[in-house]
Amino acid sequence: MSDLAKKKCIPCEGDIPPFDKSEIHKYLKKVDGWDVEKNNDENFYLFKEFKFKNFIDSQNFVNKVGNVAEQENHHPDISFGWGYCKIKIFTHAIKGLAESDFILAAKIDKI
Repeated sequence: MSDLAKKKCIPCEGDIPPFDKSEIHKYLKKVDGWDVEKNNDENFYLFKEFKFKNFIDSQNFVNKVGNVAEQENHHPDISFGWGYCKIKIFTHAIKGLAESDFILAAKIDKI
């Protein structure tokens, strides 16, 4: 894959533009199995669903993701239940994607 997981997320204050489609596709090649989707406002975000054999495995994974998110000060939207976890990542301040979103995705994949 890439060295994205070795980088640190950089806080965004909204002073940069979100990635355009070409930049998104460039970075998407550096993460494993993440999809890019659009919300109702036509803003891009990263999405991935993880599968597990039971609830406790899902919960343990979510706790680890939460720890990484807190360390990086970059917090994804997470939903989970018996045997699954869904993660949505985007930079709220710019209503789109930036490098830190892909860094967080790469770090989550390392769990």
